Amino acid sequence: MTDRSARRVALDALRRIEQDGAYANLVLGPMLASSELSLLDRRFTTDLVYGTTRMRRACDALVDRFITSPPDPSTRSVLRLGAYQLAYARVPAHAAVSETVGLAPKRTRGFVNAVLRKVARTPLDEMVWPSDGARLSYPDWIVDTFRTELGDDAMPALERMNRPPPVTEREDGYVQDLSSQWVAEAVEVQHGEAVLDLCAAPGGKATALAALGASVVANDRRPRRASLVQENARKLELELPVVAGDGTMPPFRSESFAAVLIDAPCSGLGALRRRADARWRMQPDEITQLASLQAELLTAGSKLVQPGGRLVYSVCTITEAESIDHETPEGFEVDSTPPVTGQWRPFDQGWRVLPHDADTDGMVLLRYRRTS
Repeated sequence: MTDRSARRVALDALRRIEQDGAYANLVLGPMLASSELSLLDRRFTTDLVYGTTRMRRACDALVDRFITSPPDPSTRSVLRLGAYQLAYARVPAHAAVSETVGLAPKRTRGFVNAVLRKVARTPLDEMVWPSDGARLSYPDWIVDTFRTELGDDAMPALERMNRPPPVTEREDGYVQDLSSQWVAEAVEVQHGEAVLDLCAAPGGKATALAALGASVVANDRRPRRASLVQENARKLELELPVVAGDGTMPPFRSESFAAVLIDAPCSGLGALRRRADARWRMQPDEITQLASLQAELLTAGSKLVQPGGRLVYSVCTITEAESIDHETPEGFEVDSTPPVTGQWRPFDQGWRVLPHDADTDGMVLLRYRRTS
């Protein structure tokens, strides 16, 4: 297969993501599986899809200097693909332009050729960006949120999330971000004790807890996602009961677990590097909605903890509204002991790691102990 074939697959995926609202991680895998691309071309295609999606706004800014009216959606996708190759993927200009132009609709090939050649002749370091949001390729509201929440750490965190994440494996071979491994270790399980992972899918933390010797029950609201936990446990040869239940009304007896982990649904603003299209999907009002759901999960999960037991709450975001603004559950006190592993920063009554601290996802951790 030729490079153009790799670019064709990438362009088809981009059009589905940009025009049909498809999820990058769901659409690309099947497309690669059904292609005849070599391993090298599959890697190239993956970089093109994830990179162009991640840097969408920056690519538009690079192109828009040289156009007077917005192109149609199909042509826009081609321009983004070409701009990403020229500015970020280090593809030689002649290949990036000629191979990409060949993918454009016939009626706009001359236009695409002219624009991409102008982009190629303009060094990136001479670009005058209209805003930090355009330069870093985030919606303005995300940039503003990071500035409000993180201050001087905002730009380093946003910049780090524009780099693909490193691949980190546990000892059992399961691929999992280090910050997620640190959350599992922060539960500090004892061998054989009963532990509930209330929002378990796809199963990374539940299997980590089981591997540490706990007797884990995994719960997730949607049956399809619960089946992912089962599948991952099976691959790791772990005994791990899985329940499909609503975490706000969990189907378990009160006070039946020594520890409960709530890895709650969140905005994911700390993990945007591995979810290429998430920055374009999330809306600011969703944070308030998610915070309300998280509060319900904390209340429900706290009732399942035995006297003297632990409640651990985590989110892969950086916002106060989704973490430290939550009230301490009734009958619990904050456990202010530093976590045993990880590069956590103190964050009010909890702990936080930012993407540029240790090249991990951004994460917040809160730990409580039941006192009554």
